[in-house]
Amino acid sequence: MSPTTTPSPAPVAAPASKGAKRSLMSSLMDATALLRSSSFKEDSYVAAALPSSELRALADLKALLATHPDPISIWGVPLNPHSPPAAADDAAPAPTPAPVDERADVVLLKFLRARDFRVRDAHAMLLRCAAWRAEFGADAVLDEDLGFKDLEGVVAYMHGWDRDGHPVCYNAYGVFKDRDMYERVFGDGDRLSRFLRWRVQVMERGVRALTLRPGGVNAIIQVTDLKDMPKRELRAASNQILSLFQDNYPEMVARKVFINVPWYFSVLFSMISPFLTERTKSKFVIAREGNVAETLYKFIRPELVPVQYGGLSRAGDLENGPPKPASEFTIKGGEKVFLEIDGIEAGATITWDLVVGGWDLEYGAEYVPAAEDSYTLCVEKTRMVSATADEPVHNAFTAREAGKMVLSIDNSGSRKRKVAAYRYFVRKPSV
Repeated sequence: MSPTTTPSPAPVAAPASKGAKRSLMSSLMDATALLRSSSFKEDSYVAAALPSSELRALADLKALLATHPDPISIWGVPLNPHSPPAAADDAAPAPTPAPVDERADVVLLKFLRARDFRVRDAHAMLLRCAAWRAEFGADAVLDEDLGFKDLEGVVAYMHGWDRDGHPVCYNAYGVFKDRDMYERVFGDGDRLSRFLRWRVQVMERGVRALTLRPGGVNAIIQVTDLKDMPKRELRAASNQILSLFQDNYPEMVARKVFINVPWYFSVLFSMISPFLTERTKSKFVIAREGNVAETLYKFIRPELVPVQYGGLSRAGDLENGPPKPASEFTIKGGEKVFLEIDGIEAGATITWDLVVGGWDLEYGAEYVPAAEDSYTLCVEKTRMVSATADEPVHNAFTAREAGKMVLSIDNSGSRKRKVAAYRYFVRKPSV
């Protein structure tokens, strides 16, 4: 019989050593409370939830669009469906009106919100966006090979979703501190134009993942990594991307998270601030170096956060569907926590992943047999894991006898509270 994977009993918190302040359960409760305190509510696209003033603006915008002789469509959504021409024969049945696409209200509300429900301004913005998409060829850009394969998964890429189901787009421009890389991508006007086209391609991929329906998922989360970003060199590209997205992708971002924010961010922000609406700036979240994992966990589950940002998700992990959920907990400064994974059969193999945001603590693993006359086995010798660790712990152990695995995380040498996550798989022995 081939090996099978079966769930194991949930880990329990073992008694901590003297001086430990609390159990794993209290840490888990703290992590949940932290998440609740950081939750945010996205604007509704359900008509029944809109105030009368916004409903009137929506009706007025539809009336304006109905005066256009040609159909207008954005992101594949018809915004002014036209009825077919009347039948020539008076005896013939009346033509059936074009069906109304429920996605149209969502798209129109995005343009209205981007212009504070000023109908004529939203109408003008929408027409400019439709003209840009036609000229740019935005509907066909997803099928193009723009020659930036080495930037995919590094500079800008879609990866997973947040706790509310929003697709997440990661942006990191630190690779352009390398002068050769910078020249290859931004060396002249043609190269910059091709990069902007590639960046639009990534954005279109994110829009394609949205439902664009009332009550559905109608915006993405953007995570921008400012580590090593060459701010002066990328000023032109950054301004063009911001301007292009604000003009043509209104209200497509539910939350904008900046991570690894350097000391000079205030200067950078003052530079880009004129290109941003107040509504956009209200969605910003700022995380300095050392607080990346803690910030991202508020919005994204750890099994979906990339490993380079303190999560458990590696490239390619999501190709076969959603990953196994991880358990989250926090460790206070001066605290030591033991994770016990009990009920392991003889011959079974246990595999585990563990990550701690900010690390700089000690980690070890041992196997404790159930039989009283057996000896505890050292699986991983206790070692210090530094803050620079860019990979989670990943290990496996095959048990010769029934027992439990005990993982120890010792933060007693630090005063800082840290977020952490782990998951495990137990494969029963072959018969």
